[in-house]
Amino acid sequence: MTDFSYDEFSLFHENLEEWNLDVPISPVRRFYVVVDGLRQLSGLAWGNGQPQMILVHGGAQNAHTFDTVALALQRPLLALDLPGHGHSDASPNGTSALASHARDVQSALEQLAPGHHALVGMSLGGLVSLVVASERPDLVSSLTLIDITPGVNAQKAKHITDFVNGPSSFDDFDALLARTIEHNPTRSTSSLRRGILHNAIEQHDGTWVWRHQRHPKSELAAPDVGDLWTRLGTLEMPVTLVRAMAASSVVDDDDEAELLRRLPNARVVRVANAGHSVQGDQPLELAALLSRFAT
Repeated sequence: MTDFSYDEFSLFHENLEEWNLDVPISPVRRFYVVVDGLRQLSGLAWGNGQPQMILVHGGAQNAHTFDTVALALQRPLLALDLPGHGHSDASPNGTSALASHARDVQSALEQLAPGHHALVGMSLGGLVSLVVASERPDLVSSLTLIDITPGVNAQKAKHITDFVNGPSSFDDFDALLARTIEHNPTRSTSSLRRGILHNAIEQHDGTWVWRHQRHPKSELAAPDVGDLWTRLGTLEMPVTLVRAMAASSVVDDDDEAELLRRLPNARVVRVANAGHSVQGDQPLELAALLSRFAT
């Protein structure tokens, strides 16, 4: 078993160097909050004081996907680990159950950040955030969706799910890194290595698995959330769609048009040279957009 001496708080200098950020590293701590009996939701609390923003990652990711964005924002915020991801306990309804994930996020916010906050969700986290905003507008002052709308379907997201639904384990770290590089050709090797250290774990036999794959698959059916377009159309807080414009985006022109039909006052911001994970490809531009629009 290789000793990588992993410390999740020791790699922020790499984020700063990669993006030429000349800012201090804000105080950051990992938190755990009970959301359903003995189950816990985890995440990262950045800065001091009451959080101004809540960041929710996409499927198969974790709170660290927003590290560079959080460093650039230099404000108090929470970056959550969705159930079954990162350091959070698994949901009995599986890793992509919108209704139960939304309930967990609502419970965490009630305990950690009561009041109105800017809610920012990417991909799966965006759909979860949409459900939270529709059910608990008292917790949400604005909603930002990163490269996701209710119109995204399996066909549009196939190139993402093909990567996520890959091998269940890898013989060693290098094999995991090689596959990640193959599916993320626009990202630097150092950033992908850092992401793997945050998002995968080495098992006792020396093999590696993604954190979201370490939980057994649930056989319990997930509750239905209803039509998400209808939910979106009922929102009264400001809504922004951050749309990636590189090939790996899952949002198309029809999605954008439907969002604006349902919410004519919504804002759409297109980000060039950014794929589906805008926070990884263009974190400084995303941080600037969130500073302008999400707060």
